[in-house]
Amino acid sequence: MSYAGPEFEPPTPRRSRRRPLTVTLAALVPVALLGWAAYAHLGRPGGDAHATGTASPSVPAPGFGDGKDASPSASALPLKGKVVVIDPGHNPGNFRHTAEIARQVNVGNGHKECDTTGTETNAGYPEAKFTLDVSHRVRALLEKQGATVKFTHDEDGPAWGPCVDERAGIGNRAHADAALSIHADGSAPGNRGFHVILPGTVHAGGADTRPITGPSRDLGKRVAAGYRHATGEPFSNYLGDGTGLVTRTDLGGLNLSTVPKVFIECGNMRDATDAAELTSASWRQKAAQGISEGIVSFLRES
Repeated sequence: MSYAGPEFEPPTPRRSRRRPLTVTLAALVPVALLGWAAYAHLGRPGGDAHATGTASPSVPAPGFGDGKDASPSASALPLKGKVVVIDPGHNPGNFRHTAEIARQVNVGNGHKECDTTGTETNAGYPEAKFTLDVSHRVRALLEKQGATVKFTHDEDGPAWGPCVDERAGIGNRAHADAALSIHADGSAPGNRGFHVILPGTVHAGGADTRPITGPSRDLGKRVAAGYRHATGEPFSNYLGDGTGLVTRTDLGGLNLSTVPKVFIECGNMRDATDAAELTSASWRQKAAQGISEGIVSFLRES
């Protein structure tokens, strides 16, 4: 950009005055460049060193390690290195494979069906569709915090099942830091609210829950607290004596787990009040938020 001003008017063509000016400028240029290099290296005093593109070596860039690399700090990904297994209850294709899911499998202290079809609302919204939807939402929230999240099955997976013993095995082989099975109940109308199912003590056959009952109870309490906080859903009025916690020893998914694991029954699909919530996409996002809050709280303390 040009600038017209008296100090930049063309000099008069007198050779005797141009030579000293040329010599003066030649002497000033190296000094100016040296001063600028020092300024860029040290940063403006009291200012932002990043303005020159170079951070002061004694002050790490905020939020980034020691200032030598651009990797996010551990606080940005608090669940980095943690593994969570999410078990979406049932499978949308189970009703087409009734013979397969009726097969009996060993759950440690007895035998039960491989799986079931699950329940549905009076309007026909199936539990298996609900559990997959919430599971996807939970996964997205946990992955944002750095967790590795594995599913026992997904929409592009097996056409039915997997069986309850295999669901437990998936969490075990993943060495999950926490595992959660997501369900919705099918109780009588008027029975409403949610509850979290904890593993009881089972030491029989291939099952030994003794090492996981303590941490599982902690996980369950945190999930219950997070879920109630995020959704406002009351504790079950028909199970758990108002605590929102139920202990069972007949579920293969818990009996055969070797990692901390709980089930959550997110509400009663046969109750009109609960069903209105369970079929709402915005409410399911709240449910996922509450579940993830509980898992995050558990993993940060474990």
